[in-house]
Amino acid sequence: MKKIISTTNAPAAIGPYAQANFANGILYISGQIPVEPSTGKLAEGIEKATHQVMKNLEAILNEAGLSFKNVVKSTIFLKNMDDFAVMNDIYASYLDAENFPARETVQVSCLPKNVDIEISMIAHQF
Repeated sequence: MKKIISTTNAPAAIGPYAQANFANGILYISGQIPVEPSTGKLAEGIEKATHQVMKNLEAILNEAGLSFKNVVKSTIFLKNMDDFAVMNDIYASYLDAENFPARETVQVSCLPKNVDIEISMIAHQF
């Protein structure tokens, strides 16, 4: 059985997709960009943008009754791989070092709304 997860504490979907789907104890979170949900404004600069994306992901995890400890897989899209070190430090600050998920990080030529970063996650209900 699939349950759509939606919260006003994360940006509304800007296309034909859900913020997340919960199926058989697995939460699939759509890619999050650095939109502040209450204002709709984009966080600019890789530091602010990464924090905002992680806050958006956390809000969706919380809505599903999960946390970053439940995340088993992350995919990170960067517009510029030169931002990797800054992003990586901020990303890691939200996670428990004992529970790091599997991950890949790729550079892409363009992201929605021309943002610098997008992150999607898969979490498992233990």
